[in-house]
Amino acid sequence: MGYFSAMHRVVALVRPVQSTFELGCAVEVFGTLRAEVPQHYEFEVCTETPGAVATSAGYSMSVPRDLSALEDADTVLIPGWTPVDTPLSEGVRHALLGAHARGARLVTICSGVFALASTGLLDGRSATTHWARAARLAREFPRVRVEPNRLYVDHGDVATSAGAGAGIDLCLHLVRKDHGVAHAALLARHMVMPHREGGQTQYVPNPPLGDELDGLLEWAGARLGSQLSVRELAAHLSVSPRTLARRFADQLGTSPGAWLLARRVAEARTLLEETDLPVEAIAARVGLATAVNLRRRFRTQVGTTPGAYRRAFRVS
Repeated sequence: MGYFSAMHRVVALVRPVQSTFELGCAVEVFGTLRAEVPQHYEFEVCTETPGAVATSAGYSMSVPRDLSALEDADTVLIPGWTPVDTPLSEGVRHALLGAHARGARLVTICSGVFALASTGLLDGRSATTHWARAARLAREFPRVRVEPNRLYVDHGDVATSAGAGAGIDLCLHLVRKDHGVAHAALLARHMVMPHREGGQTQYVPNPPLGDELDGLLEWAGARLGSQLSVRELAAHLSVSPRTLARRFADQLGTSPGAWLLARRVAEARTLLEETDLPVEAIAARVGLATAVNLRRRFRTQVGTTPGAYRRAFRVS
């Protein structure tokens, strides 16, 4: 890890309709002066056609710089790209590829990955985006290895983040790489922001239980507190465990045991968000028996601890 000693120039490439939050993630980390935090970055915004750029908040912002601003950028940041099927103009493609060839780091937040993928720079590499767009990214760019469960993926020269909030996590990660753990922690404290690691899973909403498998999923979901087994699930449908496994694989793409564990963890997530129940009580309620077992399963499935999840996502 090598820290930058000179001012590091970050340039955000925006376009209409620009997400104010995704741009704001970059501004807060790289472009906001704080009296008690050393400033190591210069931050600027550019666009292909200088002038008024419409935003998702309903107002326009004035952007005077054109793509030439990318010519001496150390980091080029694309804070969203909507609609995601908007093709890259030759000017933008040339500017991004030129910046990368010169050694600039290319970073995307949320849908910005679609622009970066269009350059070919992600071919054969892993990347992430908002969970709701992951399937589309994989479909439209089959040479990109899409990792929908990651908050961010950093290859050094290119980096991508999941949904908008994960953009802050990625930006803080880059600060830590550039200027060390202590500086990144100081900045995060002043922002009053926790810093989540890139391997942590995205918090995808729990899907509703439907009537798949002749109502078995709803039946099992109502009995998570009991020690349900795969054999009991099969007996409820009057089929063999082997037949049940085949039906799960065909209809849900998973095994009965894996589905049951994922359902228990999903219910634990809901209880952590909506109740004050201690972890031990939640473990018993969702059929994981002990707090130790819940913590182990939760970290494997979600990528963090029940306590950290509750602190970050508790609904007040």
